[in-house]
Amino acid sequence: MDYETITSLESLRRLYAAPKPVVLRKERQQLDQFCRQFLELSPFAILATSDAGGRMDCSPRGDYPGFICALNDTEIALPDRPGNNRLDSIGNIVENPAVGLLALIPGFSDCLRINGRAKIAVNAELLARFEYQGKLPKSVIVISIGEIYFHCARAITRAQLWNSAAQIDRNIMPSLGRIIMAQTETEKSEEDLRRIDQLIEQGVKTGLY
Repeated sequence: MDYETITSLESLRRLYAAPKPVVLRKERQQLDQFCRQFLELSPFAILATSDAGGRMDCSPRGDYPGFICALNDTEIALPDRPGNNRLDSIGNIVENPAVGLLALIPGFSDCLRINGRAKIAVNAELLARFEYQGKLPKSVIVISIGEIYFHCARAITRAQLWNSAAQIDRNIMPSLGRIIMAQTETEKSEEDLRRIDQLIEQGVKTGLY
């Protein structure tokens, strides 16, 4: 198939209208009161990273509202909570500090975009700031802000992300355990599959911190 791809920025710009001046002016290099308030309310973000070779990764990050903490006007931090131990995001950051972060608030159709450079911190004082339910994170992601700005509501509105009437019953697809067993071509009995699903569900309940 001939995709008729665009190969230059000049051709790309001709395809789209010029951005309005306010869209360019809204970009900032540090936190203001509105960015701080948004982060204090946000319990969820998506972190984009890439390794030294440019291979990309995008990882969900969720915690209590305000888990993305402002350290000062130009730095934010978020804890690395227990996960699958693949270390995709933080491993990428060790190789390549360039990151993007998209923060969301349930019910808000606008979101906050942050691009910058990150590092992985393990000093005790910083870890202690993120203690929760008696547990400390193993490390903290510290991001130096390169640019930060609010993103308009179009995408989330189109997706009806927070519209309860648009939610899809999870049972329309197999459980996560069944999907992984099928993808890894691991044969299990029905009883084993139920046990795996129970273990995954229990891990979500007891292994968050």
